[in-house]
Amino acid sequence: MNTSEKLILIDGKFDHEEAKGILMNIFATKIQFHELKNFSAQERNGKDDETAIKRIPELKKAMISIESLLGEAKSNNKKLILKSEVNFSFSDE
Repeated sequence: MNTSEKLILIDGKFDHEEAKGILMNIFATKIQFHELKNFSAQERNGKDDETAIKRIPELKKAMISIESLLGEAKSNNKKLILKSEVNFSFSDE
């Protein structure tokens, strides 16, 4: 059994609109995940999920940076090269 694995998530050259669709979807999904996780913690335990509370603003800030980069690419008529991989391994915790 492999103890770690690397999967390619994104690997390509995209125009402004394609890159926006891909990146905004990923980040919006992650924000939604953490909002749901926090809501669930509030309902079950009556308190916030600290990880979710920390990650939501970080992800929203990243989306603002992405918008800026996408705007720069669009105004300069440039394509964006996006590469992303998912690395995972097993933990006993």
